[in-house]
Amino acid sequence: MVARTFGSAVSGVDANLITIEVNVGQGTSFYMVGLPDSAVKESQQRVESALKFYGYRMPRQKVVINLAPADIRKEGSSYDLPIAMGILQASEQSFFPALEEYVIMGELSLDGKLRAIKGVLPIAIEARKRGFKGFILPKENAREASIVNKLDIIGVETLQEAIHFLEGKEEISPLVTDTRNIFYNSMEDYDFDFADVQGQENIKRAMEIAAAGGHNVIMIGPPGAGKTMLAKRLPSILPPLSLQEALETTKIHSVAGKLGPEASLVARRPFRSPHHTISDVALVGGGGNPQPGEISLSHNGVLFLDELPEFKRTVLEVMRQPLEERKVTISRAKISVDFPANFMLIASMNPCPCGFYNHPEKECVCGPGVVQKYLNKVSGPLLDRIDLHVEVTPVNFDEMTSEARSESSKSIRERVGRARERQLKRFNENADVHCNAMMPSHMVKEICKINQAGKTLLKTAMERLGLSARAYDRILKVSRTIADLNGSAEIRVEHLAEAIQYRSLDREGWAG
Repeated sequence: MVARTFGSAVSGVDANLITIEVNVGQGTSFYMVGLPDSAVKESQQRVESALKFYGYRMPRQKVVINLAPADIRKEGSSYDLPIAMGILQASEQSFFPALEEYVIMGELSLDGKLRAIKGVLPIAIEARKRGFKGFILPKENAREASIVNKLDIIGVETLQEAIHFLEGKEEISPLVTDTRNIFYNSMEDYDFDFADVQGQENIKRAMEIAAAGGHNVIMIGPPGAGKTMLAKRLPSILPPLSLQEALETTKIHSVAGKLGPEASLVARRPFRSPHHTISDVALVGGGGNPQPGEISLSHNGVLFLDELPEFKRTVLEVMRQPLEERKVTISRAKISVDFPANFMLIASMNPCPCGFYNHPEKECVCGPGVVQKYLNKVSGPLLDRIDLHVEVTPVNFDEMTSEARSESSKSIRERVGRARERQLKRFNENADVHCNAMMPSHMVKEICKINQAGKTLLKTAMERLGLSARAYDRILKVSRTIADLNGSAEIRVEHLAEAIQYRSLDREGWAG
């Protein structure tokens, strides 16, 4: 007899429907075909042990399992449960009248308990798209899958529970989650707030500009000046995620297995801070079975690289293309996978190995040329993709001990939100551009027009400060964002003047 069950294979952040056909007939061998990897092939032992634990038997006949379509590679242990259900139906040990109405996924332990799996959210989205009644999966993953409405999410803890449900002997209520309620209740729940930061008003202003225009930032300053503290608070002033962005972000975290058993929708913008010993594959994604890297996990959020020059050169260079294209393409001989990577890059660094170059009180002990050599660890093309260079100085004692409360993240976020709304209206006809930082060069000339006084100021600044040509476009983009924050339709001289000060590393002779 032939039985059919349905599972799914995740490719990138999307899922493909997999039909699992089981045929039990004359003979004695066990065959599994359809491009399974080693983990899928090993399911025979797990399934046999789980069936025996509940008093069922593995057929001592010829068993052929086909995973279709055969040209898609099947990986992982999550096909255990659908294979077990197919074997029971095909060997006539059980009868499941509604077997083909459900997508079934789950890894079996030897005693028939179900373990959590990865990539549940894209599978649930595909199941609803294909018109299935429901999705049977491990109970630990049910909350995550219940984000998808119009699909019965049946969370089970054991193989026996799944069997009784499909036989109609046990009723399991589908898990229902009010996605919108979770989303709106969690979207403004931040761990850090700018109200806790004493002093550093100029750096807060730079962060506000960066958040308003989606600009990348590098902070240069001595140890203990507050660079990491400020970076951690940046997500709290970014505009809240839309429901669509939250679903996109949750899909990536689901595929990477980063959602806990109680997690459902990622309602806050991600903040990822990898250590400087990270490999290039871990940063951008990849591997034998391509998985999203840190830049994809920070999609719609912030990627913070602390001590930028300490990262390996190869690691930093692989970020150049994703920063431009806002996605990562992982290519293999038989597969090509796209992972989204629309993130804000926030980097921090000491100005020199000892950390005290340009310090107002302490003297730098680095030798001649050492400062420039240290800065050269970060390549020009990467710096070219960073709009704001901000010098951070230590907070003095009076500011540190002041009892005056700083402005809260909420009030800054409201200003940022209004600036982003202006940009959305401006780029309403251009689907690939959502904020000022994403403007290509031809659009900068059209949108960032400046008057004669502005041109004179910019020319003088470039000549006197020795600014490079690459600084020109960046200054115009940042000044457009400053104008948006001020509610101005035109870029005025004061907007340009403020933008010019955020190009420290472009100044001739900055490093001595």
